[in-house]
Amino acid sequence: MTNEERNLLTKDLCARLPYGVVVHFDGWNPEKLTQIDLRELVFNDMGGIPKPYLRPLGSMTDEEREEFRLLGGVMSYNPVHNTYAMAAFSADAYDWLNKNHFDYRGMIEKGLAITAKEGMYSN
Repeated sequence: MTNEERNLLTKDLCARLPYGVVVHFDGWNPEKLTQIDLRELVFNDMGGIPKPYLRPLGSMTDEEREEFRLLGGVMSYNPVHNTYAMAAFSADAYDWLNKNHFDYRGMIEKGLAITAKEGMYSN
């Protein structure tokens, strides 16, 4: 893992910590991330680097897109490449994406996150 990837993962996980993001450590069962020690870069008192389970932007429902839009988020879809992009944000929209575990940084494609199973974050 490069320093750039490690920094990106750390920033992303710190933003998601209050929302109960589930992570995978090699050799362990998935668990909620409960703490990050930035001095030693230790996650949940475990060695190794966790991979968060995140939802791809394409899994956002129509209702979720409307809620996101009402918070100041703008999302566009490219049907040629079957991809989504964020065009504008408000702070509330970022918080909403983190709370709902959406991968808006392309972490899954970079191999830094795992696609969450459907219903994994249902309450």
